[in-house]
Amino acid sequence: MISPGWLLFIYCVLVVLASLAGGLLPLLVRLTHTRIQLATSLVAGLMLGIALLHFLPHGAEQLGSLHRTVAWVLGGFLAMFFLQRFFHFHHHDLPEGDPDDCCQHGEHDHGGQGHVHHEQTLAAKSAKQLTWVGTAVGLTLHSLLDGLALAAAVLAGACAEHEVTGLAGAGVALAVILHKPFDALAIGTLMTVGGHSRFSRHVLNGLFALATPIGAGLFLVGMSQFAENNPAFLGCALAFCAGAFLCIACSDLLPELQFHSHDTIKLSIALLLGIGVAILIGQFEHCHEAGHDHVHRHDPAQCADPGHRH
Repeated sequence: MISPGWLLFIYCVLVVLASLAGGLLPLLVRLTHTRIQLATSLVAGLMLGIALLHFLPHGAEQLGSLHRTVAWVLGGFLAMFFLQRFFHFHHHDLPEGDPDDCCQHGEHDHGGQGHVHHEQTLAAKSAKQLTWVGTAVGLTLHSLLDGLALAAAVLAGACAEHEVTGLAGAGVALAVILHKPFDALAIGTLMTVGGHSRFSRHVLNGLFALATPIGAGLFLVGMSQFAENNPAFLGCALAFCAGAFLCIACSDLLPELQFHSHDTIKLSIALLLGIGVAILIGQFEHCHEAGHDHVHRHDPAQCADPGHRH
């Protein structure tokens, strides 16, 4: 069976490829508002299911305390909420206007008003620059948390030793892989509106794609350093990730209630489909767990060893 370290490496490679694909998505597929919203609802449903059906029960099992688990869930929710509040990076839609609109407006200026409109154009460009920078920083921090979630899920499966097919953390990996193209698309879209070249967008997307593997690596280092003296470290991380995933799902779903009165049936079906995928993955894991005569548990610090095998 694949060791946790190699499995995590494979997942990280897939996440990087998904992120790079997100930067190329506008060149490969004709994106529409409806298509993006349907995909967003599907992924949000999957992340909602992963948070409540995977992270939360595994975290509670590791911690052995419901109150402590809920406290870490709240911490994860608030951490992701404030990331979005201060960096304004949650943007899963097409740009509302042509990037050249401000320049076109400037060409129609007359008389002494030309200078004023020129200043507005510079101000607009500065605002767009700050927008994509804030988005890139926020999504990078978000991706580091994705890496933490991915590593925690893989190690949780490794410690439980019920993922006999070598697919520990498959549900979390699928959620991150499907969500990552939208993050890359958001950065690319805002950089396009800001007038940046295609080359600079691809370079930044390549750097952004590495954030999740870095987050996973940092978590492995943290596990190896702190898990021995703090056995609840993994459980805290799982509960924290449950809150973070819950916040991401809510950020995608709740605006639909107010701003997307159209396509309600399609969006609802996509949401339920995403939750259904999370349920199926959970059932798959439980079936394999039931196939064992007993479930072995390992020291979380031992599970953090990349070369550890069952």
